[in-house]
Amino acid sequence: MNSTSFSRRSFLQTALFGTAGLAFGGLLLPKSVSAESAPAFNLPPLPYAENALEPYISAKTLSFHYGKHHQAYVTNLNKLLQGSPLLEKSLEDVVIASSKSPEQSAVFNNAAQAWNHTFYWYSLHPKGGGKPSGKLANLIDSSFGSFDNFKQEFAKVALGQFGSGWAWLVKQGDSLKILKTSNADTPITQGIQPLLVLDVWEHAYYLDYQNKRADYLTACIEHLLNWEFAAANLEKAS
Repeated sequence: MNSTSFSRRSFLQTALFGTAGLAFGGLLLPKSVSAESAPAFNLPPLPYAENALEPYISAKTLSFHYGKHHQAYVTNLNKLLQGSPLLEKSLEDVVIASSKSPEQSAVFNNAAQAWNHTFYWYSLHPKGGGKPSGKLANLIDSSFGSFDNFKQEFAKVALGQFGSGWAWLVKQGDSLKILKTSNADTPITQGIQPLLVLDVWEHAYYLDYQNKRADYLTACIEHLLNWEFAAANLEKAS
């Protein structure tokens, strides 16, 4: 596993939308602060510099993707939730609550996209890629037959997502599965624990790869996937 360790302090500084998070195994999963400690949701800092994923994802792409798209979801969410009791909830709770109400589809789309994007930032790492180890590696082998089979299936599912969406590695039951979701949809609304995600919206890769989604996926899978983050999420789900 090539990913370097994240310290508890770094996660406290970069946890989603504030300084509060869900602690487990010395790490913090992305969570938001409540309205009691902040007046609104905020865009969290990236867990690395904008140029840290080069040459696989450029600083220009990160600048637009994070600074424009991700920021827009947070800004829109704050506008939509003005005066709403949902401001007292964590971002994850807002996602789950709004997913159950057709009247709150705009809230869901922006809240889920805000959550998904931060999970995506943590799913990548400048020293990522390579192979996982330990319990996660064993579960990948038992679920997919081999790590190579997993990589092929993950790329296939991500490439096969028609239009905008996401490709997820999740724990479901006693095994791992690969899911794809459209637009803002996310496994957490189904009570499924994601381990990693790849963004396959065009804005995630078009500046660097144009219409070559497969090349972007190969770069992420081979060089950027954060297996330490996935292993920590697996422990949370166990």
